[in-house]
Amino acid sequence: MAVRPLTFEHSVLITAAPDAVLSAFFDPTALAVWWDTIQSVTTPRPLGVYAIEWRNTPFSDAMLGTLGGVFYGTVVEYRRRKGFFLADAYWLPPESGPFGPMALEVNCRVEGPATRLRVRQSGSDEGARWQRYYALISTGWDSSLDSLKRYLESAGTSRKTQPPSA
Repeated sequence: MAVRPLTFEHSVLITAAPDAVLSAFFDPTALAVWWDTIQSVTTPRPLGVYAIEWRNTPFSDAMLGTLGGVFYGTVVEYRRRKGFFLADAYWLPPESGPFGPMALEVNCRVEGPATRLRVRQSGSDEGARWQRYYALISTGWDSSLDSLKRYLESAGTSRKTQPPSA
């Protein structure tokens, strides 16, 4: 029997243009604010690199160890104002084995004066370790997307990131 991959999917309405929403996934300054990254190398084009790093957490999960580490993948598709797709994505936690391969799909759609952002992440296994991982990232993504919404809708958006040119 085929394994059904675990999936996280969330959608949020953000009062910002699609370019600004997508830019926030590729701009190092924006990523540091809304996703709390400490480093990033992101290239908004097909076969581009997408690598981000988070600080190690001061706490440890009983199953996964310390959180933080590096998430990386390959941008397979980038559609300006529409979205992007990462394939062969992996999370390298600081103290345990890697998770992957995974896929990350980010789509934007204009909805009235706002943008509907949809994020979907899927993995390749269903074991207890993966189930724990998806339980944690579901909460993490919810919090991060709320932070992204606040970042883009705040008065600070006068410093909006420039849209990627790809």
